Amino acid sequence: MHVLLSEDDDLIASGIVAGLNAQGLTVDRVATAAATRAMLHAAQFDVLILDLGLPDEDGLSLLQHLRQQGLELPVLILTARDAVTDRVAGLQAGADDYLLKPFDLRELSARLHSLIRRVAGRCVNTIEHGGLSYDPSSRQTRLDGQPVQLARREQALLHTLLHNRGRILSSEQLKDSMYGFSDEVESNVLNVHIHHLRRKLGSGIVETVRGLGYRLGPADAGSGQSPA
Repeated sequence: MHVLLSEDDDLIASGIVAGLNAQGLTVDRVATAAATRAMLHAAQFDVLILDLGLPDEDGLSLLQHLRQQGLELPVLILTARDAVTDRVAGLQAGADDYLLKPFDLRELSARLHSLIRRVAGRCVNTIEHGGLSYDPSSRQTRLDGQPVQLARREQALLHTLLHNRGRILSSEQLKDSMYGFSDEVESNVLNVHIHHLRRKLGSGIVETVRGLGYRLGPADAGSGQSPA
């Protein structure tokens, strides 16, 4: 999961980034509304964590403008404003969830996974694809009932493919799902991660669509079983 964090408090932001990174999430952090807009245009994200007290524009105003411009990205408001009227205003402005400071990082992570699950139309965490199952919250992968150890980037790649089954994703979209905007990414890194995923889960788990990108392979491609 690739998260955009819009938070101007350096201490809070560093704690969130470190905590979510430790749980396998990729996080890019910005500190202003202007930088939030720029980042949303520059890279692909799965969810936006938005502080309301940004220095250059109120977060609610930013959210309203983003929704008016057609932004469909799930948004979780993270703020110290605890009045009921503030929470109602946030939800009415287009937020999908609202979490008050101070908060527990485990709850924040759980809420983010819940938002992604809701967008995908799932009611449970575990994603199944033929003999393959993956739980984004616990980061557990099983193939034909047997656990498979995936590295953090491999997990992010698999999650993105499963979350977008049927869609062709470009190389840049897949790289965005695995790496932060400021990370130095070698030109062949995507091919390396795809190679490792195919080796561990079966050669058909990732399909190459020439000239366009990649997509999740058929449900029975990884394990040799019939589609579920």
